[in-house]
Amino acid sequence: MGRVLKAVMVIVVFVAAGVAISVLVRHYFAPQQITLEGAVLVRNDDVDKQVPIVGVEVSVWDDRGTRHQTWTSSTGLFELNLSRKPRERGPLILQFRHPQYFPLNLPVLASHRLCVARLEPVEESGSAGTPARQTVISHVTVKYSINSTSLVNAGSIVKTFRVDNIGNVPCNSHWPCSPDERWKAAMGTASLDAPPGDTFLNARVACIAGPCPFTNIRSDGFSRGGPTLHVAVLDWSDPTVFLFEAEVFRSLSSGSTRISYPVIFGQTMHFTVPGSAEGVYLEADVDHDSIVFPLGPEPYLGWATCTERVEADHAKAYQCQLKPGFAFSN
Repeated sequence: MGRVLKAVMVIVVFVAAGVAISVLVRHYFAPQQITLEGAVLVRNDDVDKQVPIVGVEVSVWDDRGTRHQTWTSSTGLFELNLSRKPRERGPLILQFRHPQYFPLNLPVLASHRLCVARLEPVEESGSAGTPARQTVISHVTVKYSINSTSLVNAGSIVKTFRVDNIGNVPCNSHWPCSPDERWKAAMGTASLDAPPGDTFLNARVACIAGPCPFTNIRSDGFSRGGPTLHVAVLDWSDPTVFLFEAEVFRSLSSGSTRISYPVIFGQTMHFTVPGSAEGVYLEADVDHDSIVFPLGPEPYLGWATCTERVEADHAKAYQCQLKPGFAFSN
């Protein structure tokens, strides 16, 4: 009886060992799910001009010969999910294609690192021949209406601030870190003070340059309004630039028309309007002729390509890139 029991125990041990080895082998050789996440920006030495590019085709071939592709969002964000065998650790080649930018093939390691690609505009590297005449856009103002308010809008205050950080640096528990505690981050703050007796309403904050998908608002001291506004944002990739804007109100008389002014960096124009804004339109001088440009549900301008993004506080952030043949006035 003892010998039988010992034999059974030996068999059980061998079976258990075999199952464990089988599990380990399957785990080692099974393809792993990999997420490639990144942002696509305009290539420029000035961070203020590294604006996101919308509609860039991003593609990659996996180890099985399957092509995966996606397109960047209004913030330049892209995300690709694919599988790869553990022993195949070489770099993957991300391909970026957009008709207005030179193509880019970027080798990346499939290690869940944040990828920031910067594309060079085609029109900025033309030949040394005689430049074509450009139509000049100047004196741009943003106008819209707000229903039922007892305060008078005295204008708006606009401020930009920059958050400097180095991407893909492990956090190692040294605060501040990214929300998933993987990457070293930087905290940026800004504040606005209203003139004596005035107050801020319809304040908004929007990331306008740099890898915006890898930022978020950490402290909201602005959405409720007041005489002093504060904001703190977290950046866990490369440097970013934020637009901090608020409207100044005075308790004099009610009014419905609101006016603000866009921020222009190079060939790109940025502006925001509150979520309750109606009838948004632009006024601009086109070669010294003043023209009104209504912005409908799909923002369209004959001289610029515009995208609209709704922020967490319901404000609408617009980014307009000039089309070839147009230039903003200095």
